[in-house]
Amino acid sequence: MDSPRASPEPAPRAGAHAGHLAPGAAQGPWWRRITVPFEVLIASVVVTAMLLLTALLVYQVGTSAHQAIITASDDSAQQISQLIGERVHHIVDPADAAIRLLAFDPIASASQLPARLRRLPVLVRLLEQNSLLSAVFIGYADGQFLLVRPLRQAAWRAQLDAPGDAAYLVQSMAREPGSAGLVGRWSYYDARLRLLRSAVRPGYRYDPRTRPWYAQATAQRAQVLTAPYVFFTTQEIGVTLSQPSEDGQAVIGLDVALTDLGREIGNLRLVPRTEIAVVDADRRVLAYPDMERVVVREGDQPLLQLRSLQTLGVPSLQGLGAADLAQGAPRRFEVAGEEWLARAMPLKSQRWQGLYILMAIPTRELLADVNESLRQQVWLSLSLIGLMLALGWWAGRRVGRSLSRLAEQAQALARFDFQRPPARASAVREVRALGEVMDRMSGTIQEFLHITHHISAESRMDAMLSSVLYELVRATACTGGAVYLVEPQRAGLLRTARYCQDAAQQAWYPEHLPMAHFTNHAEPQSDDLQDEDGEGGAAMPQRVLRVQLRTRDGQPLGLLVLRYGAHAQQDDAHFRAFAERLSGTLSVAVETRSLIEGQRKLFDAVIRLLADAIDAKSPYTGGHCERVPQLAEALMQRMCDAREGPFAPVSMTDAERYEFRLGAWLHDCGKVTSPEHIIDKATKLEALYNRIHEVRMRFEVLWRDAELDYWQQQVAGVDPERLQRELVQRRERLQEEFAFVARCNVGGEDMADADIERLAAIGRQVWQRHFDDRLGLSLAETARLARVPVRPLPANEALLADRPEHIVPWGARKPPVEAGHPANRWGFDMVLPPQEAHLGELHNLAVRRGTLTAEDRFKINEHIVQTIIMLSGLPFPPQLARVPAIAGSHHEKLDGTGYPRRLTASQLTLADRVMTLADIFEALTASDRPYKPAKTLSESLEIMVRMVRERHIDADVFRFFLTSDVWREYAQRFLPHARLDAVDVEALLASLDSGVHA
Repeated sequence: MDSPRASPEPAPRAGAHAGHLAPGAAQGPWWRRITVPFEVLIASVVVTAMLLLTALLVYQVGTSAHQAIITASDDSAQQISQLIGERVHHIVDPADAAIRLLAFDPIASASQLPARLRRLPVLVRLLEQNSLLSAVFIGYADGQFLLVRPLRQAAWRAQLDAPGDAAYLVQSMAREPGSAGLVGRWSYYDARLRLLRSAVRPGYRYDPRTRPWYAQATAQRAQVLTAPYVFFTTQEIGVTLSQPSEDGQAVIGLDVALTDLGREIGNLRLVPRTEIAVVDADRRVLAYPDMERVVVREGDQPLLQLRSLQTLGVPSLQGLGAADLAQGAPRRFEVAGEEWLARAMPLKSQRWQGLYILMAIPTRELLADVNESLRQQVWLSLSLIGLMLALGWWAGRRVGRSLSRLAEQAQALARFDFQRPPARASAVREVRALGEVMDRMSGTIQEFLHITHHISAESRMDAMLSSVLYELVRATACTGGAVYLVEPQRAGLLRTARYCQDAAQQAWYPEHLPMAHFTNHAEPQSDDLQDEDGEGGAAMPQRVLRVQLRTRDGQPLGLLVLRYGAHAQQDDAHFRAFAERLSGTLSVAVETRSLIEGQRKLFDAVIRLLADAIDAKSPYTGGHCERVPQLAEALMQRMCDAREGPFAPVSMTDAERYEFRLGAWLHDCGKVTSPEHIIDKATKLEALYNRIHEVRMRFEVLWRDAELDYWQQQVAGVDPERLQRELVQRRERLQEEFAFVARCNVGGEDMADADIERLAAIGRQVWQRHFDDRLGLSLAETARLARVPVRPLPANEALLADRPEHIVPWGARKPPVEAGHPANRWGFDMVLPPQEAHLGELHNLAVRRGTLTAEDRFKINEHIVQTIIMLSGLPFPPQLARVPAIAGSHHEKLDGTGYPRRLTASQLTLADRVMTLADIFEALTASDRPYKPAKTLSESLEIMVRMVRERHIDADVFRFFLTSDVWREYAQRFLPHARLDAVDVEALLASLDSGVHA
């Protein structure tokens, strides 16, 4: 088709003609045409060198100061290690002196508890003089034990069940009068050593000889210092210092708390956030400023364990804990994005071995003063450089303007902004050339983006080709061009798009071309060389470039024809290569659109084929799958066209309209699985055939039996007149009973209980079978009879019966439609009959309304289940994702009683409500249903009014249906003339409104 932009002369784009200089580059005053070599700008390197020198000096000063601070912090760490070691001596040495004195005290040789308690003031005095002592105790060689513990805190008194004014607890294991063994006793004393309470503790059993402090001191015959641990009573961290007495009959021990050591290291921080801890070789924490964190607790109860570095909860010390403690060199590491300087040093102590001091310092705080000094130096250097830069800025101002404009243009390109504002040409030769190149590059990119945009965004083939051709001709300075596509059967080439800058040149591109132009595209043709007036009236020859358009597998698609002046830049291999590459993209776009259109046509044809197959499956429902979509689409289109009323906001895109159309055409696709004999079941006994013939034959048997009885009794000498009368009565009764059964078989609106009872009474009559009922059966019938006992012949059979072989169980075909079924992933909520089919004669004849049993009704309703399952398994694209929902919701009701998912009004979309109305209206007005008489148009609409009142149909949709006359157009097109009776729309609306408001 001709391009819609071919008539007017479009304004030329900046940069459209490659190779032309920007305005002002070749014109203007002579001083603007003078260029300056770029070498004169080398002076700017001096300023750059000054900046680099300043940066180097700042770096050198900062590195030196940083190293000095690190060295100073290392020396401080050594001093802290010495201070902590001295503090350890201050803690342990007083206890050392005290225990040496106790080794000579009489308490060590006292054999009875009273004698030992007389030395209690000495022990209490010792505890008062050294607040770090947690307890003093003596263990004897015979297992006796005495311990004095100060109760300095109320928590300890509560924990030990001590009186409120108790100051000391004396725990003893001693021999007492009247006892065979050692007696455990706890005694509480106040500050004046007055006994407050003393009690025997049977559960208190303590043998000092089994304790490490006793055993080690006895074995070494010297003073022993245990490793740090958590005291059970006070929950403090400390050590036990023990020493044998002078005579070796007892061992004296002192518990020394290390709490003061934790407070001491807290005062040795170099900066506020310095972290310091004392650990042993197993990385257990012995001392930390916050000693409460050191003991492992479970709730409020201590576990008498020391925390390790990993469980202490200090990230900086955790990072240091992974290092080798034996290496004393400082190291750096990062924790939570912050750098720390850390060091591990051994604690120098003659008594303890294997203890280490860990210290971690944040480098940001450590180097705070250095950084401040560096900032001052940097500001001073920058101030001096700023003075010198002023001169350089003034000298390079003119050059800087040109470079700034180029930088802005480059930034615009980086932001995908290809608009080029007019700019004055630079006086620098290299800058001017770079600007011209960027202008041409911007124009090329912008034109190419326009082309690709039209290729990707335009869905219509002819509009896409026209837009692409227009952009291509303008971008390449061609005079015109055309796109030809191959006709069916390759009969020739048909022009699809054409654009010429001069309308007079349109005749150069005829509507049809022979295939020779495609086959011999590289060879010149007779009309290739055309002359047009050039500048100054000189004739300028026109050249033609033809590029083949082919599919991915090489099949011909079309031909791209471009014309350009012989002097233009396109007259080279680069333009030809560009056009050939562009033709590949254009070929893909044409092929893709052709494939999409072909697939869509094929998809529509397959759907139409499926709908036609469903309609052709039954001679009674033919046309249903075609009429419902046409009615639904017409109603939905009328709603989209409405400009007032409740449906004025309704609108649909092309994709939504196509989605609705597919859902409407596929709304009954599940009927391919529905048995035809159930869909078309016109009588109650109809299966694959009408079984009323079997019943009639049984009545014939009873008729013959009546005649046989007549003749047999007549031969026996019974009164002939009475026999004749009885025979006539039996025949009349059989005729009337069969007529009654036949009437029940036809079905109707309702069946009374009396009729059902009469059917049962008639069915109890017996006829005699003389032939085997298991011969000539199918495998399925034989399987159903396998569970029924074989009856000997002749067998008496009921005239009408529900036999076991009439029951068809579900088996493996049981559909997952119940709400709790594990395989129900579609949300079905239906009541499943107990069996797949029930062919019992009484069961079918006793159907009260219509001809369908509950099993038949479910089998018909199951078609919508199969519709949803079948469509949900298809890989619909996102724009068609609602096709299964549209096709599978037209049997739902606003009150939630519909099927198969019992959706309520809030869950039903407008498309669902329109489909429901269209399906109901078509079913009511159809005249080809074998199970119901045809209804007139007015009767159908009145029934739909009742359905609106019962909330089966949406009231607004039905009201719009009446007022839009869609029903009338449908009726005139599809309904027989005999059923097109008069319809009072106003009366229907009034009845509808009164029923809805009621």
